[in-house]
Amino acid sequence: MKKTFIILSLIFFTSANAAGHMSSKDKEATLACTGLYYANSMIPQGTLKLDKIVHSIASKKFLTSYLIKEGLKEDAINSKLNGFVDELYGKPYDDKKTSNCDKFIYKLIPESKAEIEKLVKSGIY
Repeated sequence: MKKTFIILSLIFFTSANAAGHMSSKDKEATLACTGLYYANSMIPQGTLKLDKIVHSIASKKFLTSYLIKEGLKEDAINSKLNGFVDELYGKPYDDKKTSNCDKFIYKLIPESKAEIEKLVKSGIY
């Protein structure tokens, strides 16, 4: 009986960990940052420096892929992102919010800074 309990516990905890390690709060905050990056990427180039637009596009792409790997459905992500863009579209670039998102994402997701920089340098975003 003890062995059965241990085996079932291991299976449960292994499958729970495989489903993703982000909490609901972290997923929501990551979605909000992804929405901010997405809205930033739509700011006209003459209004915002190209490097900030490219960083936003690469960050949005990286985070969208990451959230899908974490188990979120692509349709749900797109729906949430559209809501954030509707809210932020037409507003000026917010350097403080973007910087806070960068710090949050880099701390939350290991190697995220390097992966985003790799996307920026590759030109594939």
